[in-house]
Amino acid sequence: MTTTEELVAQVNKILDDIGIDMAGLFEEPNIPVLSYTLQKNLTLLSELEGELERRVGETTPSTGGVSEKSRDPHLQWIYRKKRNRVLALERLRASITAHRMALSTITANYEFRLGKTPIPVEGLKKEELGKVKVIKKPITLGRLEILPHLAYSGDVLRLLARENLSVRERFKGIKGRLRERGTVQTKGLRIEVEYWENNRLKKARLDLPADSDIEGELRKRYGRRFRWRVLSFVKTRGVLINNHYTVDNLALAYAILDPKSGAEKLGLDLFRYYFLTSSTEREGLGIYPDMRLCIDCHYSIFDLPFREEPDFRTGYGSMMIIRKCEMEELLKGRRVDINRIPNYLLGGVLLYGMSPWDEKKVSELLGIPEKELEEAIRRFVLSGLHTTLFADTEKFRKFMPKSDRAKQFLELLQG
Repeated sequence: MTTTEELVAQVNKILDDIGIDMAGLFEEPNIPVLSYTLQKNLTLLSELEGELERRVGETTPSTGGVSEKSRDPHLQWIYRKKRNRVLALERLRASITAHRMALSTITANYEFRLGKTPIPVEGLKKEELGKVKVIKKPITLGRLEILPHLAYSGDVLRLLARENLSVRERFKGIKGRLRERGTVQTKGLRIEVEYWENNRLKKARLDLPADSDIEGELRKRYGRRFRWRVLSFVKTRGVLINNHYTVDNLALAYAILDPKSGAEKLGLDLFRYYFLTSSTEREGLGIYPDMRLCIDCHYSIFDLPFREEPDFRTGYGSMMIIRKCEMEELLKGRRVDINRIPNYLLGGVLLYGMSPWDEKKVSELLGIPEKELEEAIRRFVLSGLHTTLFADTEKFRKFMPKSDRAKQFLELLQG
């Protein structure tokens, strides 16, 4: 049986070899060979993770606060050995995350067939790779161009050190955006009031709008003798992606892909991801591990692709995603009325209804065929759901059947 130090050395050696081998695969990419290699690596790395995780256990305290003279050289050696083990485990997890993201992106965009039989990526065999047919799916999820830049070796900082200053700055910028806590506009606040009534001190709790004159409102209710304090005033929510391995891989890949506008491209890809998939689909997709299935607050990364829009304001992209998620909830149980509209087209229909954009711009933004989008809007209008989800249905009028448009025109004439 190998010692833990031998296992750590083995893990680092395997990860170094993977980093070299994967770079060669992207010189002339072959999708079946790439997928087979990713799956083989992932299986091996997952086994190593389980064994190393079992041996490493909990981390030990640091000796950083101990002076040089007071440090026991034997204890220092123990701490250094423990740190090497922890770093190897962290590197291993970053590599596993990169492999999972790459495999999920490939399977979300391509289908594999052996003859006429669809086969999962786990079913790929080395001797059959030349016979496997690759079929592109109708929409693109994620961005295939980032695949060569993910940290397959798990050593994010070493890979980043090879790049120039502009890439490193962009990496920090993207990572900062992905780690920021989402903000939500405060609509109201709950306060506690202490006041006198019949010479007795009493307490009350009440909710008031955030922009109200609190002192004036309380004076009307309780006179001049009172004091109050805020009980809840929520301004922040959790991060968008609760996995620092995912954040590191995305920041590294998009920074290398486009040092100038990598953050904008990532924001657009995440925006598309939410609109082209349903919440149920997002549960099974691993393109962005541990990203929120739906959002309920503002994240600045969703504003970046839309800053040039004439009606832009803070929260522009986030508000559309929030509305889309709310509409998904409203459509639960009514999906049978529009069962011929796939989820990616339904996302396009909802974006068309809530945004100022026409069907051409929506199709370009989401990367879906314009003709298919128009047909989906017509089916959506026939179901009558547009009147349920949208207060203003004027945009949908041109997609109504001629008989319905004539009927509506007569009703307007008759008042």
